[in-house]
Amino acid sequence: MNRLKMIAALAAFSFTATPWAQDAYVVGLSGAVTGPNADAYAPPVESVRLYIDQLNKRGGVNGKPVRLIVGDNQGEPSKAAADAKKFVTQDNAVLLVSMSVSSAYGPMVAEAKRARVPLLFGAGVCPAEVLPPNPDELQFCSIGFAIKYDAEMALRFIKEQSREPVKLGLVAMAIPVSRAGIDYAESRAPAFGITPVAKEQIPPPTPDYTPYASKLKGADPNWVYSWAPWVTEVKTFEALRKLGWSGRYITAAQEPAEDELARVKDESFHVFSANAMFLENLPVHQEMRDAARGGKLTYPITRMADGWVAGMVIEQTLKNVAWPPTPEKVLAALETLKVDTKGLRGGPIEWSKTNHFRNNQYYRVYRWDTKKQAAARVQDWVAMDVK
Repeated sequence: MNRLKMIAALAAFSFTATPWAQDAYVVGLSGAVTGPNADAYAPPVESVRLYIDQLNKRGGVNGKPVRLIVGDNQGEPSKAAADAKKFVTQDNAVLLVSMSVSSAYGPMVAEAKRARVPLLFGAGVCPAEVLPPNPDELQFCSIGFAIKYDAEMALRFIKEQSREPVKLGLVAMAIPVSRAGIDYAESRAPAFGITPVAKEQIPPPTPDYTPYASKLKGADPNWVYSWAPWVTEVKTFEALRKLGWSGRYITAAQEPAEDELARVKDESFHVFSANAMFLENLPVHQEMRDAARGGKLTYPITRMADGWVAGMVIEQTLKNVAWPPTPEKVLAALETLKVDTKGLRGGPIEWSKTNHFRNNQYYRVYRWDTKKQAAARVQDWVAMDVK
């Protein structure tokens, strides 16, 4: 299915749900379904749609259907704002969901605050405003990525895996959120006994990663950490290898990571993930595969864990909302939420008035295993306290 067909499918989903408008839980989702960032954000949008579709087939929530309205903001802040405004003023949404680039966060937050409708971040990177001890009242996040905890995980793993002194190269895409992630890792590295020796901020789009890889290689790092959109993470690594660099590399497992490990086939290319990869073959993975068979998906199911978790959060939240639903009731439910992620995460997602992220953040590390000729887990769940 191409992207135009995907848009039509999403539109059809919303249209068929229209008769429920006066007798349904209404959720408005604005995502980058098309545009330059679609490969990162369209998969979780598809996954939420699939989850809600399956939920409604089972009878919905509390005997009522969930009406999911999807807007394609194409990664443009103005379109995200327009989506959010429509959801709250015309569709009477009781919950907003963002699945788009970080520059779209601000406009959606502004509309959420204006209407006092809670906002769930379901794809991308969790904003700092959801972290304890003083989170923004209306913002919540189920995403697997977070600047501070991702960096701490990567640095801890590097330190544990290294017998020799670590000289660290750092790689960001030249966008604010990626730069912030790498800057934080650079500031924390000395606390782990790690010495940063080079940092590259690579602009998008970049036709040739060789000049940036050359600068990194020239600093002679034995480890490189990249925290960026997948294209920057993987293409920088491949450019380093072409230049003869033989060090080890670790990066966040963005949506394509599981399938890409099989393409890259390099045992020194590590990815850490807050989601259990499909190679684990958990019952929840089979549940997702079964749902996908009739879902006419554009993207592989291996790229849809964050969206499925967001679907779990939406379902559990609405279960705790007495009929008729209002944004105030949804907000109260979010502030006392606990979601069993069925093994997709290392533990539950649990929120309170002082923490809209989670009590613990869990990570697993994966890489290619040459002997098995398959991607494999190399470190089980590591729990990090969220304070």
